[in-house]
Amino acid sequence: MHLAILVAAVAISPVCSVSFNPLQHSGPASPYFDAPSQDGISPATPTGCVVDQAAYILRHGSRYPEPGSFTGWQALFTKFQNTSYTAKGPLAFIPSWVPPVDDIPHEPLFLSSTGALEAFSLGVDLRKRYQFTKGGENITVWSASQQRVLDTATFFTRGYLSQGNYLTTPSLNRGTIISLPDSVNFTFANSLTPSTGCPTYSTGDTSAVTSTAFRATYQSAIAARLNKFLDGLTLDATDIGVMQDLCGFQTEISGDTRFCHVFEDSEWLDYEYADDLNYYYGSGPGNPFSATVGFPWVKAISDLFALGPGETTPGGNITPPALIMGFTHDNNLPPVISALGLWNTSHEPGVYPLSLTMPNSQRQFRSSYVVAFRGYIALERLKCSATSDEETVVHVAGAAPANVSTSKYVRVRVDHAPVAIPGCTSGPGSTCPLEQFTTYIDTTRATAAGDFVQRCGLQRVVNATGEVTFLTVAPPDIQELLVGLN
Repeated sequence: MHLAILVAAVAISPVCSVSFNPLQHSGPASPYFDAPSQDGISPATPTGCVVDQAAYILRHGSRYPEPGSFTGWQALFTKFQNTSYTAKGPLAFIPSWVPPVDDIPHEPLFLSSTGALEAFSLGVDLRKRYQFTKGGENITVWSASQQRVLDTATFFTRGYLSQGNYLTTPSLNRGTIISLPDSVNFTFANSLTPSTGCPTYSTGDTSAVTSTAFRATYQSAIAARLNKFLDGLTLDATDIGVMQDLCGFQTEISGDTRFCHVFEDSEWLDYEYADDLNYYYGSGPGNPFSATVGFPWVKAISDLFALGPGETTPGGNITPPALIMGFTHDNNLPPVISALGLWNTSHEPGVYPLSLTMPNSQRQFRSSYVVAFRGYIALERLKCSATSDEETVVHVAGAAPANVSTSKYVRVRVDHAPVAIPGCTSGPGSTCPLEQFTTYIDTTRATAAGDFVQRCGLQRVVNATGEVTFLTVAPPDIQELLVGLN
């Protein structure tokens, strides 16, 4: 099926001072931004290296609120409208505020125009960054099947393929989206939403308790501060949660940043830490089953990197492209962090596990840096030569380039920022030698993750699998969407 799609862009106004931007501390409500390097590694590809294979797993782009969250927006609006009061200072706008959803039966849960732009822009960026795909060539990507995820995959593919004009050649310059069942329990590990297929996973999720308890430590104090700007209306802790959510959501939906300016920097840091706790103890390293559900995808990519681009596993009927794209939801990214062994150790004592009451500024695990809208985790395979740009290179007319010895390495990026692989940074730009990375995954990380079937209590379930095979073997009854430019 050919999908004709129009991309609309939303202008996003700058927020607060240059030194502090609430939109970079809003966790899962943040529109996409490039995360800062926490390990001091340059994001540039090291000199003498090229990326010859890359794999991305990413959250869908910015969206309208979930129906449950939207109910909170409506309740706040009703409170503002059904009371007589005076508002001043940073709250002077609330009597005229209207929730930024004007198609209530349809918009909640769906991709916003900002989300479409985020996805399209990533397609353009990766097309230029890697130069894997020649003009007219096709690409296959994988996606969970909820509409906002499929739409993100579609807009990405259109951005990635938007070059040339193939209106009269419909077999060229096309993208195929392989749509996988979303959040079901019968695909087990062979999924872009594997936590749903692991029955024990939910028993390790303590996010509701940890994040709720921390929010109770600051929301009432914020309400008390803001109530000084109101006469006749009283805000409570629940209102504060909704209002802080609206900073990111309203900015990406309509460009309105007024709620971003209501809160102080320290209040944003508390808000962010509540989300850090939610993801760390929900789907991240604080859940003992997190690495278990994240490992199968990591293992599959490691195996493909060991083979190299253009190769597939024995028995496979799909040859993955050099750029392997998987589109999913926010809670499916922290398990990959856990499986890779990232953001859960520190040279400083007392950083991990995350404190339930006292944020530590030395922590690397920050929800804003991984589960922002269109947030991603990327693995890159680099081929690096022994020569450098500074050395003299002689070219002989008509002669093929001289053979140059190369070595292969792996780099991890999280929202663009390179992240050091623990104990494996000896390559150019703190990359990890490919053979060492493969060993690290097959031994250290496999042991930490454990066997998916056993740890998830699936030993007696017929067809239960702990492997990701969908990248090389087409699942039965697969749904494919063809994305074209005509």
